[in-house]
Amino acid sequence: MKTYIALLRGINVGGHKKIPMAELRELLTKSGLENVKTYIQSGNVIFKSNISYKQLLEDLIHNAIKDKFGFTVPVLVRTRDDLEAIFDDCPFSEEKKVNSYFTMLSEIPNKDLVDEASEKTYPNEEYVILKDCIYFFCSIGYGNAKFNLSFFERKLKINATSRNYKTMVKLLSLSQIND
Repeated sequence: MKTYIALLRGINVGGHKKIPMAELRELLTKSGLENVKTYIQSGNVIFKSNISYKQLLEDLIHNAIKDKFGFTVPVLVRTRDDLEAIFDDCPFSEEKKVNSYFTMLSEIPNKDLVDEASEKTYPNEEYVILKDCIYFFCSIGYGNAKFNLSFFERKLKINATSRNYKTMVKLLSLSQIND
């Protein structure tokens, strides 16, 4: 049985797409996932499964949420190794890394789209698109950034979800305990 991390986008934000974590854990357990744990209210789920295809797990979670709660939620599933590689591949200095956001992408985007998106810049904001992750640092704070998730999803034609450094560290820790 393998440990996975599911990253749900846009739940429990501003009163929209509310999903109580206890109900989510119960729903995913009834859907066949094992040792289901959640971390904070923003859609981080650690679980075990014998299913080896991440797309099948994404579809299972997506459909279970749609059937139970009546709305769709983009779901990205990564293994602990995937998440650790994303974390370790951060191109920023350690000082910037601890204040960075990691935007996981549903797939590796088309190179031409990456090149086009990379032409857009703002002062005090840096980002690097590597494989299936955008590493984002804003020296004036994420809440003051001009770039947002929608920009990258639109430009790269993919789904994405972001986690900050602290959440990444916690998910890596919790998924290690889960192994």
